Amino acid sequence: MRIILLRHAESLGNIDELAYCRIPDHALPLTPRGEEQARAEGERLRGLLTDGPVAAYVSPYTRTTRTFELLGLGPIVERMVPEPRLREQDWGNLQDPVEQEIQKQKRHEFGHFFYRLAHGESGADVDDRVASFLNELEQRVEADPTHPDTALVVTHGLTMRLLCRRMFSWTIDLFESLSNPEHCAHRILTYDRGTWSLDRPFAQWRDSPDKTTQV
Repeated sequence: MRIILLRHAESLGNIDELAYCRIPDHALPLTPRGEEQARAEGERLRGLLTDGPVAAYVSPYTRTTRTFELLGLGPIVERMVPEPRLREQDWGNLQDPVEQEIQKQKRHEFGHFFYRLAHGESGADVDDRVASFLNELEQRVEADPTHPDTALVVTHGLTMRLLCRRMFSWTIDLFESLSNPEHCAHRILTYDRGTWSLDRPFAQWRDSPDKTTQV
């Protein structure tokens, strides 16, 4: 079994934070640069997916579904499943730019995992729903002999890190020390002889107090 985690390409919200005040988070489009990133990543992924079909699980946000479309994987994808549990952390109502900055500051001060955004989610809430997704994916693979051995998960940066936190039982301190991957960057999780492995670590923006290393 192999799971390829892919962060969406650059979106309007990544270059213009005030876009969240005008456009719902789920509807933010990719930038022209983001569209090019997605096409380039499609070429790389096609090189990784030469050994069989893939099942794609995609966050239903505009930036993730558009990223998936631009990958151009065509018949490689045996099934595509829109999966709301892979969506971005819900930031609540961000129409007020002043309140947006207040929420970001509080989140930074109290920790990205436990702080629940006003009218939104905490990282712990996202952690719960990605655990549900992983459990159901495992059950699908076991129950359905036609399910491809490779799953492509097109999602968001924080969600990617939490999927790995759940898979490898990382501590909260380690999770909070990790940076999101670049736009359209992927990580590969491989299951072999009863053990999951990660092809390469996430960058760390600070040391983890418990000195735990990434798997």
